[in-house]
Amino acid sequence: MDPTFATGQFLVVDRLTYDFKKPARGDVIIFEYPNDPSTYFIKRIIGLPGETVNINNGKVTIINKDNPNGFILNEPYLSADHLSYDTSSRTLNPTQYFVMGDNRAESFDSRAWGPVESHFIIGRPIIRMLPIQTLSLWPGQESQ
Repeated sequence: MDPTFATGQFLVVDRLTYDFKKPARGDVIIFEYPNDPSTYFIKRIIGLPGETVNINNGKVTIINKDNPNGFILNEPYLSADHLSYDTSSRTLNPTQYFVMGDNRAESFDSRAWGPVESHFIIGRPIIRMLPIQTLSLWPGQESQ
């Protein structure tokens, strides 16, 4: 999730919010890796249940009921140094989320192993505690 998060940062995870509301596009989430639930990942939600996520030359287009022609996702958390120029398309079922890391060129995410089923989602980071110079509340949140 570089540059938003770095290896070795200590996060406090909110495990309750998603019991009361659904995850939103742009949320940073912690989840069990679908291919090995003993491993936890942190990624950003890009596609919501029932949507189609098209990636073409680094641009993400979301097609859904409200936008049948699609819209290009505004991603202010990405820097030019972390873009990827791959091409793919995925339509999500009613219980799936499409997640990607903020370092698209290096991220191991839904582009490689598919969408995340909702039951794998653990929560979202509420506090970044360590190292102390990175202390922040709701780190990485960019919900749209």
